[in-house]
Amino acid sequence: MAMFMGEYQHNIDSKGRLIVPAKFREGLGTVFVVTKGLDSCLFVYTNDEWKVFEEKIKKLPLTNKDVRKFVRFFFSGAVECETDNQGRVMIPQNLREYAGIKKEVISIGVSNRIEIWSKENWVEYNDEENFIDGQLAEKMAELGI
Repeated sequence: MAMFMGEYQHNIDSKGRLIVPAKFREGLGTVFVVTKGLDSCLFVYTNDEWKVFEEKIKKLPLTNKDVRKFVRFFFSGAVECETDNQGRVMIPQNLREYAGIKKEVISIGVSNRIEIWSKENWVEYNDEENFIDGQLAEKMAELGI
């Protein structure tokens, strides 16, 4: 299983193509899944990680309304992608719109996935008072982190 970390800034071109950071390419493989993520960003999963996620989802009760919403959210936006010879990936229009991506993009490694953020959303997210504060640290301690 690949582990992703780091923060990289790139621009998306007029055709919706984004350079996948070289540090991410090897672990990502040639074909991977991009979908809507939480906090107005996109999640990128290797095929192996996506299968693990999918198997967990299949075990959830479809009779639960929140489960159905959750499944629809992630799977309706999911698309299989691959890099071209120059290490770029085409991000579909609907996903760019969801994440507010216009030009400047921040790609971050988050352990088992990559997140793609519009620079504007990433800066705003990092400026929030609760990004990393004492309360968040306490909550993580309660989870054993």
